[in-house]
Amino acid sequence: MGSYASQHRVIAIDGPAASGKSSVARKLARQLGFIYVNSGAIYRAITWHLLQNGIQPGEGERIAEALDSATLACVVRDGEARIVVDEVDPTEHLRDDRVNESVSRVSKLSRVREIVSERLHDCAGGHDVVIEGRDIGSVVFPDTPYKFYIDASPEVRLQRRAAQGERDEITIRDRDDVSRAVSPLVKAKDAHLIDTSRVTVEQVVTEIIIRLEQAGLPIGDIQITNRALGE
Repeated sequence: MGSYASQHRVIAIDGPAASGKSSVARKLARQLGFIYVNSGAIYRAITWHLLQNGIQPGEGERIAEALDSATLACVVRDGEARIVVDEVDPTEHLRDDRVNESVSRVSKLSRVREIVSERLHDCAGGHDVVIEGRDIGSVVFPDTPYKFYIDASPEVRLQRRAAQGERDEITIRDRDDVSRAVSPLVKAKDAHLIDTSRVTVEQVVTEIIIRLEQAGLPIGDIQITNRALGE
């Protein structure tokens, strides 16, 4: 692992929308005692901040200027990381309709992705973390030995999205994620692929923990909750 072994540990969980990665990442973090980080929430926080200041997704230069002058801090609350923008916690607004409508366009911008990557490294600088997203293992933390790609069939993902009350079209979201010029959604070559279509979150977490042990993560030194599945 080289110098990586001396740093805080990063477990990367990537995958498309409604693949189950959020549920898996959150539960895994709790069981390991790591901090859970949702990279998508950072993009949403940035989008909310821009809209609050009357800046639209297509205004690239204004976006860069606004973010360069803003203070984005990673704070940990109840085992989860949050991004506070100019000392304001926008968590309750991250799913506002106007944020939903704009976040995809904002997240395509290279400067935005650079800033999010910087904040993710800040979060990982002081904590062991489980980070979920779309380019965590492939771009943001390519050197971590703990990478997983969570996926499910389009039919299952569409059902999950509908159950969440989300109205976005899975095929359109997939196309945007895969085809964007900056940090597209892609499975890292050394990531373990896990299909969640017909298994429970608990089963996926158990498989990940087993693979983490095989990859050299000293699980025995970590306080594990509900270690044995079904017991």
